[in-house]
Amino acid sequence: MLTSYDFSMASIVDKAGVDVILVGDSAANVMAGYPTTLLITLDQMIYHAQCVVRAVSRAHVVVDMPFGYYESSEADAVRSAARIMKESGADSIKIEGGEEVLPSIQKIINAGIPVMGHLGLMPQSVNQYGSYALRAKDDKEAQKLIEDAKKLEAAGCYALVLEKIPAELAKKVTESISIPTIGIGAGGATDGQVLVVHDMLGINKGFSPKFLRRYANLADEMTEAIQHYISDVQSGDFPNENEQY
Repeated sequence: MLTSYDFSMASIVDKAGVDVILVGDSAANVMAGYPTTLLITLDQMIYHAQCVVRAVSRAHVVVDMPFGYYESSEADAVRSAARIMKESGADSIKIEGGEEVLPSIQKIINAGIPVMGHLGLMPQSVNQYGSYALRAKDDKEAQKLIEDAKKLEAAGCYALVLEKIPAELAKKVTESISIPTIGIGAGGATDGQVLVVHDMLGINKGFSPKFLRRYANLADEMTEAIQHYISDVQSGDFPNENEQY
């Protein structure tokens, strides 16, 4: 699984063969420049999802439910989820949280909308945590995470993201439930992995957690290409005789 937020990137990611494309609320950071994911709106998430869905012909597209649109009531949660599905054409939604948001998740699933769960580090709760540090290091939080995973499966979630938790705990969770687990900073025992595409391609160079592997260095390549273009325009080399009508 990789993220995408626009038509061009989603087209490349889909054609490359990724199984699942996440229209993540990380768009708040990498596309809008917000300091956290909390500031992105439902309308903005739907817009990004629409762009991605138009590009995809084979991958499963899942869309993050943004902060503030599902916590207050089950009715709000179903209404928000339904808007994402109807207006974007996505395949499913993803929701952060366990037992605390379980009634809303259950209502959404009962309405016929597939839900991917998300436990461990939940970026929408950063103000509560106080940081983006590793979660579930102590036995109490680890046990609650395992119990929440089982409850999400029982509610009907089709998959579960595990973010920034000890690898051994992620292994225990994966073994304790039958739905697929997708890790990010959760070790190699999960059924799948997810990264933010701008991070793994080296477009965003300001984020370097331990779990991130960069598969390219596009920021430097793009900078060099743009500087080359500027130089060619200033020297009169671009456009040349073959590049004009």
